[in-house]
Amino acid sequence: MVKIKYILFNFFKLFLISSLCLLSLFFIIQILEDLPDIISGSQKFLLSNYILTLPSSFVLISPLITLLSGMFFVSEMVKANEIKIFEDKKVRTLWDGEHEKWYFSIIDVIEILTGSPRPRKYWNALKTKLKAEGSELSHKLGQLKMQSADGKFYLTDVADTEQLFRLIQSIPSPKAEPFKLWLAQVASERLDEMQDPELSIDRALEQYMKLGYSENWINQRLKSIEIRKELTDEWKKRGLKEGVQFATLTDIITKAWSDKTTKEYKILKGLKKENLRDNMTNTELILNMLAEASTKDISAATNPKDFEESKKVAKQGGNVAKVARKELEAKTGKNVVTALNAKILSESGLKKLKDKQDKKKKSE
Repeated sequence: MVKIKYILFNFFKLFLISSLCLLSLFFIIQILEDLPDIISGSQKFLLSNYILTLPSSFVLISPLITLLSGMFFVSEMVKANEIKIFEDKKVRTLWDGEHEKWYFSIIDVIEILTGSPRPRKYWNALKTKLKAEGSELSHKLGQLKMQSADGKFYLTDVADTEQLFRLIQSIPSPKAEPFKLWLAQVASERLDEMQDPELSIDRALEQYMKLGYSENWINQRLKSIEIRKELTDEWKKRGLKEGVQFATLTDIITKAWSDKTTKEYKILKGLKKENLRDNMTNTELILNMLAEASTKDISAATNPKDFEESKKVAKQGGNVAKVARKELEAKTGKNVVTALNAKILSESGLKKLKDKQDKKKKSE
């Protein structure tokens, strides 16, 4: 399981190290500036004078320190709960920072290897078979919460890399060997990222680009992940629980700014299992970020005492973005919330859409 304590520890560690390094640099620069006067005797060297300037120096450099630490934090969150791509198929993964292990959704892997329309049923039958054979593997596999198609987090069967290699032996598939190579590559990339954290952000960009998204949209999406994390952290501070309460508040925010529930929004875009945010246009993403950021700020300012008060705050935050949406629609004469999605608006998506329209015209 991804440990929030691990991420926060590294965040504050980086914050502290950056602070000490930059403050030391300021301290040395100030002494060097006064050195000629000290040598000439026109100014006395008093260490206390320089120490007293440290708080004001810290205030000046704190935005830079926070930015550096925040970049690390976002990098860790992107790595902690992400989707890997194998032959254009999504595989949900979780990185356990404490034990330095990847965990993979077994259902996703089985769907890829077997092509079964009912991978869960296939996995249940395979589990029964493994237990009947006395396989230790069936007893060692665990469950972790992973994001489902509806945006909520549910417990799902997972396996680490070693367990997955063993499990693949029990699944007859022509894709078994390519998938093993892919697993080895994922493990290798993670070791590289531990040496150079910037690689994880680069790879997230690469994966989204493989799915047809524009670089501009990807930058917005990564920022939305950061804002979402800040909001859920605020909810946790208020004693709210992941699952039903988080999903309810999210639905209230979405309904407030877009005039559609999450379900209605997905139906409009023709989505089933796909993630809604992954199918928002740039403008929709920006307004959704505004709604969530506003909700977080209002919550921090008003200190809601329970779930019912947090529901009111969620609606207020969503309404902030609704005002912006209405004004934009009045200026442009176009609806912000549409059936279009980011992939369709990419160059490859537009080409596919045009080809589809041309094909339809010819058939008519």
